Amino acid sequence: MKYKLIIDKNAEEEVVVRVHAPSPLTAQIEALVLGGREESGLVGYADGEMRRLSPGEIECITVIDRRVVAIDLENKRYRLQERLRELEERLPPNFIRINKSTLANEDRIQRFEAAFSGGVDAVFRCGYREYVSRRCFAQIRRRYEGI
Repeated sequence: MKYKLIIDKNAEEEVVVRVHAPSPLTAQIEALVLGGREESGLVGYADGEMRRLSPGEIECITVIDRRVVAIDLENKRYRLQERLRELEERLPPNFIRINKSTLANEDRIQRFEAAFSGGVDAVFRCGYREYVSRRCFAQIRRRYEGI
């Protein structure tokens, strides 16, 4: 394995990683590189206060009553100004889409549970539950089978 670091104040910052195949290490590198870009986090609003939320403390981001809401580790809800598709582009790769209106922090999903209706729910560590669409569940299953 080779490592090269070039410091050039005039060049645009770029990280290039060449590997034979994706692995958990490449996922960690990607999260680190993209996470460095997201130092500022997201700004959430709740109960008249404004709070900066880091991606690591967000369980999921969902749409409730036509508003984009981030749910944190303690199941507290913060209203966000950004649209869901903007957030999907900005957030690290461990945020995955689990249905049309929800992005989930994959690291915070405790388990997938079969629902009485025949569907599947994602159960988060804070206790929040959200349904997983069939299409997204198939993609998640393929992702886990590749590990």
